[in-house]
Amino acid sequence: MDILEEIVAHKRIEVAKQKEQTPPRKLYAEVEQMMAEGVTKRSLSQALTENDFGIIAEFKRKSPSKGWIKEDGKPEEIPLAYEQNGAAALSILTDEMYFGGSLDFIRKARPLVSIPILRKDFIIDEYQLFQARHIGADAVLLIAADLSKQEVRSLTALAHDLQLEVLLELHSEHELDFSDIPVDALGVNNRNLGTFVTNVENSFRLAAQLPQDKVLVSESGIGNSETIRLLREAGYRGFLIGESFMKTDNPGEALKNFISQL
Repeated sequence: MDILEEIVAHKRIEVAKQKEQTPPRKLYAEVEQMMAEGVTKRSLSQALTENDFGIIAEFKRKSPSKGWIKEDGKPEEIPLAYEQNGAAALSILTDEMYFGGSLDFIRKARPLVSIPILRKDFIIDEYQLFQARHIGADAVLLIAADLSKQEVRSLTALAHDLQLEVLLELHSEHELDFSDIPVDALGVNNRNLGTFVTNVENSFRLAAQLPQDKVLVSESGIGNSETIRLLREAGYRGFLIGESFMKTDNPGEALKNFISQL
């Protein structure tokens, strides 16, 4: 079993426990009430196309390959610092077991920031989409490697009904046929989810094969401004960066310094 398979197997157990704690009927009713009262819509895809830099700054405390990156990172501080220093959007990890995340991180950050928040997790069940809307996320990540094409279609349709945008993550040529699904943005993960080895060449390799009418996002392994310049030339408009900011003493300042070089 590779790391992705292990994570997804654990995620099924985790979601089942969450449903016991908060039954789907209760969660769905609360979300329905929220939406009836009106929710602020923040578009991830629009933010990436309108922002000069297109940085999705990630709040990530831990990773399966690196262990703890910033165990004491505060969701009340770092996401706000990212916004203040030029981030177009935020990515916040909510997987607890492998990434040290929490649904509470988005709940805490949401009232403090005005830019879109992506719920970064391994979404395999519609219940998680309702959770995302309930905690204040604006977009969700769907990963082609752990879903069938029909599952991505149905989850995308429900996400849109809940006024959530979808960033669909691809990893290889084998998943290119997913790109005709009407998602809001297409991401290429430069990290192999089986081995967690990162190579930004993955984005360049797939760029010409992706539909250019979609907002394209390069994820992981982006360490310098020259890489972003080349990725822009290849058609990318969004750049998800987390580890290189989170491992510093001041992630917001690290983002500011990074943007100053673009």
